[in-house]
Order: sequence, then C-alpha cells, then structure tokens
Amino acid sequence: MNTEFKDRNLITIFTKGDIFSKLSYLICGLANIRYGQVIKGLLFFLLEIAYIVFMFVKGAGLLHNLSTLGDNVQGMAFNETLGIYEMQQGDNSMLILLSGVVAIVVTIAFIAVWAFSIFSGETARANHAAGRHINNFIQDVKSLTNENVRFLLLSVPVAGLSIFTVMPLIYMILMAFTNYDSEHQPPGNLFDWVGIENFRTLLATGDRLRATFWPVLGWTLVWGFLATFTCYFGGMILAMIINSKGIKFKKFWRTIFVFTMAIPAFISLRVVSTMLGERGIINVLLQQWGFTKTALPFLTNATWARVSVIAVNFWIGVPVTMLMVSGILMNIPGELYESAKIDGAGPFTIFRKITFPYMWFVTTPYIISNLIGNFNNFNTIYFLTAGEPHTLTYYKGAGKTDLLVTWLYKLTKDSNDYNLAATIGILIFILSATFTLISFSRSNAMKNEEGFQ
Repeated sequence: MNTEFKDRNLITIFTKGDIFSKLSYLICGLANIRYGQVIKGLLFFLLEIAYIVFMFVKGAGLLHNLSTLGDNVQGMAFNETLGIYEMQQGDNSMLILLSGVVAIVVTIAFIAVWAFSIFSGETARANHAAGRHINNFIQDVKSLTNENVRFLLLSVPVAGLSIFTVMPLIYMILMAFTNYDSEHQPPGNLFDWVGIENFRTLLATGDRLRATFWPVLGWTLVWGFLATFTCYFGGMILAMIINSKGIKFKKFWRTIFVFTMAIPAFISLRVVSTMLGERGIINVLLQQWGFTKTALPFLTNATWARVSVIAVNFWIGVPVTMLMVSGILMNIPGELYESAKIDGAGPFTIFRKITFPYMWFVTTPYIISNLIGNFNNFNTIYFLTAGEPHTLTYYKGAGKTDLLVTWLYKLTKDSNDYNLAATIGILIFILSATFTLISFSRSNAMKNEEGFQ
C-alpha cells in the first residue's frame, strides 16, 4: 500500500479519484463517511465548519484590518449627546498585526487539516476498492500507540512550535515591513506598511543609519571568525599538550581549566569587565608595578576593546573545546601514530597529516554551529563592554564592539525602533542560514561520512 500511495498528490487524487474524492475538496471528510469512517469524516467536517464560522465571524475582519493596520487614531472627539469633548479610543496597530498573524496561522493549520482529510479519504477509497480492511475510529485511535505513534508524539511539539515559534516569527517578519518605531507608537500614533523601505535604508549607503549597519556587520563577521577559531585551535593545542605522554596529573590539569565552566558566564564577564576598567585591578597593578604610567584603555578604545573581548572569550571558550578535543584524541587509532614514527615523521608532520585532518573531519559540524553561535553571541559582548565604546558617528547608541544582535537589542530596548530591529533580525537569519547551508553542503563530514578511515 505504501508503494501505491507514494506518487499520490492533491492533483492526482482529484483526477483519478471518484466523485466522493472530488467532493471532499469542498466537503471535508465526505470520502471517509462514504467508505465507513463516519466519526473520522464527521470530525473533519466539523473542523471545516468551525473554520468557516471563525472566518465569517472574526477571521475575515482580522485579515482585512491586517491590510491597513488601523485607521482610527486615538484623540479627543466631541460627544454631541453630552456636549463635551472626550477621549476616543483608537485602533492599536500592534494588536491588529498580532490578531492578523493569528488568523494567518489558523488558516495555515486548516489548510494542513484539509489536505490531511483528502489523503485520508483517498486511503479509505483505495482500501475499499482493493478489498482491504478499513479502520474504524476506535482502531485509528489505537493505532496512535502503535504504528502511528509518531503522530501522537509529534502533536504536542508541533502545536507548541506553532504557537511559541511560528507565530512570533511571522509577527517579527511582518514588523520589518512596517514603520513601527519611536515615532509611531499605537494607539496614539498608528504604524503602517512601508514595504522594503527598511531594508533599503539599512543596506544602501549614505546617512548615519546606513553608515552604522555596514561597520557593525563587518565587526560581527570578524568577531565570529576570530572568536570561533581562536577557541578551536587554542583548545586543540591545550588538549594535545595535556594528553601528551610526558604530562603527569592529566585529570588535575583538565579540572583546572574546566573551573571557568562552573561559574555562570555572565558573572565572569561582569567581574572581568570591572577588572579591565580604568580603575580596575589590572590597571592598578600595572601602574603600581611600573609597566605603565596611565591606565590602559582596555574598554574605552575601540581597538583595545575588540582585542579584549576576543581575549576574554578565548579564556571562557577554550575549556569547552579542550574537553571535546580530548575525547576525540583518545579515539584516534594509536597504530597511525606508531606507523608514522616508524616512517620517520616528526611531531609537526604527524599533526599535519594525522591529528589535524582527523580533528577537522570530525569537528566540522561543531565549528559551523559554533561560528553561527558566535555571530549571535550576545552575552560576551553585552556583559563585558555593552557594545562600548560609543561613537557619535553610529546610529542611536551603537558602539564599536556591538554585534548585530546587541545593536538589535538596543534598538528595541532603548529606541523602540522595532521595525529596524526586525529587519536586522531577518538579515541575521539570512546570513546565518546561507552560511550554514553552504558550509554543511561543502564539508566532507556531510558529503563523505565514511570517507575518513
């Protein structure tokens, strides 16, 4: 039966099905009722009726309002009955947008139920035509604990994903095409659709906002690569040193370096930020010991601050990579090293020909995911420098160490520029998704999973 339904789709079901299959496109569950699955067919039909009633009573109005995002502005209006001016409640563009998103998600969910009802009815028809058994409602329910248990187990995650992920995601995407900023705050000031104007404003060149986006994007890319590969190679070298034969007390050294993982990162970052300040302990000691006469600008100079966040991230991130690499090193066959030594290979040649290729092959997915994580590494930047040092040439509080994600946060928290924040969020997603897909598709770890022996 699986082979029989492999090539079935909504078009072939309509063209090759009987009259009940065709009518099921208009009346959900009709084919199920015709071929003995009465309760199941009635449930499909009731869901269709519920959707139609929802759209007639509320949904159509929500979708219509979504096209305008509100027309009535809050303000004083004259009440002719009372003869006085009174406050008139206006529309709320934010609630209209949210309600419209709900209507869209409900419509998408109904389309999924509609398609499922058609396939279910076609299955019943084909089984009836072939003389096979057709499950009744009780048998279908019991099948959810056996061969169809995947539907039961996935139902709750899919519902949660739709409510807590899909709906907010659609809401954020749509917000990027509006002018919802500090000057358009409902209900006093409605916001409206502006198309791709926000993307044009960010990506074009010219004014202060545009002149902020590109430098912040450039630093985000530089930070992502440096933060990823310094920790990766640093952790690899540290793991190789600790795991070498001449080192004693290996467990002790691993424990020492893992101590940084036992403390929440934001606490460590705040402490280090204080230590690196103008009157922090590091500057105080450097001046007392005579290394410098004035405080070093660890967090107040753009170049110093960027080097500082990379160095602190290295300190926090190296132990994680070290633990991962240590486990991989223990799985490299010892015979490879013995054979290389017999052939006269030195330590550098062994690393270049054996250790590193094996490590790179195994850890490529980790590197890619870690790189994307560093593009969006909010904690290290925000808790260490808060994006500072600030500059007057950047837009609305953006600093020299701000990443796109921290700038996005500032735009929403400090400036209420939700439209620009949503636009940046979409651009971050496009950047991350594109890089991830290209990297994974080109990596040997994905193309040749059994190629490294």
